[in-house]
Amino acid sequence: MFERPSIGERAILVHMDFNDENHREHLNEFEELARSAGADVVRVVTARRNAPDAKYFVGSGKADEILQMVEADEIELVLFNHALSPSQERNLEAHFQCRVLDRTGLILDIFAQRARTFEGKLQVELAQLKHMSTRLIRGWTHLERQKGGIGLRGPGETQLETDRRLLGQRIKQINKRLEKVRKQREQGRQSRRKAEVPTVALVGYTNAGKSSLFNAMTVSDVYVQDKLFATLDPTLRKLEIDNGQSLILADTVGFIRHLPHDLVDSFRSTLQETEEAHLLLHVIDASDEMRMENIDAVDQVLKEIGADDVPQIQIMNKIDRLEVEPRIERDDEGRVRRIWVSAKTGAGLDLVNQVLAEYFQQDQVRGEISIRPDQARVRALLYGLGAVQSESMDEDGNTRLTINVARRDLLQMASRENIPEKLLIPAIETKPLASAV
Repeated sequence: MFERPSIGERAILVHMDFNDENHREHLNEFEELARSAGADVVRVVTARRNAPDAKYFVGSGKADEILQMVEADEIELVLFNHALSPSQERNLEAHFQCRVLDRTGLILDIFAQRARTFEGKLQVELAQLKHMSTRLIRGWTHLERQKGGIGLRGPGETQLETDRRLLGQRIKQINKRLEKVRKQREQGRQSRRKAEVPTVALVGYTNAGKSSLFNAMTVSDVYVQDKLFATLDPTLRKLEIDNGQSLILADTVGFIRHLPHDLVDSFRSTLQETEEAHLLLHVIDASDEMRMENIDAVDQVLKEIGADDVPQIQIMNKIDRLEVEPRIERDDEGRVRRIWVSAKTGAGLDLVNQVLAEYFQQDQVRGEISIRPDQARVRALLYGLGAVQSESMDEDGNTRLTINVARRDLLQMASRENIPEKLLIPAIETKPLASAV
């Protein structure tokens, strides 16, 4: 058996075009994935088949053709734009005498490079271990067969069983650590729910410009680079919008087609920020010719994580490449569907702020309310909510308060203090509160 090199970036990309839609992938995206991982792409091999070959995936003839390229170009890595079975991966490595990675393994490698937080690193390791658990024999080829004769009987399959057990123990340890992190995240979410601070999550296809938009809107410095999965760990920032309300803006990991299930499971706690958001801003690269397919891919992942019912507004980003003006698109009922912006130049960002203020306006109560002198507790409660913007006295000695407050906060206070709700909606009532208060 060959000695597997620990490094090596000279790569051949193998892309098969199948009639079966379940096996169909996109070559351009695969090339971006390979380069994002740091591979030096020497050749791209394409072919067409009706179905994958059981042994070599590409068929024996194409495998021999790739072998000649591997030998001629001193290739160190062969990347397949498809999911390979463990046996296919082993057969191909033995045939090519070099490392072979499938699409899932490549994505896992990119995620391992991008993870920066403790949680992100744990999630990547968990996904890698789950993926590796079906491929253990590849790393122990010298122990596949027990040798005969006295003194030559090796541990054989016993070593593989031991390795699987060690992997299983490590997976349990990681799950326990992630559970602690999930509880901490949940405490943060509960605090935001208690404070009634709405959350807006940026979602979209990877490299659509989510982090650039996030930085522009929150004046942050989240890592941005023209690579797939440049941002892996979620980032939360407070955002003040035009109506004076505070929001939490969340930047999340980008999606791709056929995101590996191990990654979706491992990153479920991270993706939960998306699932529990009040509104999703779906960032789309308006200049991408495949934007419609990218939109479908994102919607598919949102459905998979249970976030497909969260309200969504599309942000058509990178309009500076199209030389079009920023604008807002509405449906027949006047609801906002799309906003055309450029995170790079800042064009249209004021429209995003305007739309957010409009969207959350329904949850705000603005206006004046009149309070009698004996109702000072209500005045104190409104100040406690941070609802009071100005205060004055009328000719009858009543206090007139101009308030701006979340409707839910106001109604919760009314319920707690037994105040009639209609008397706390200043757009309707400005007379003093009822004497029963």
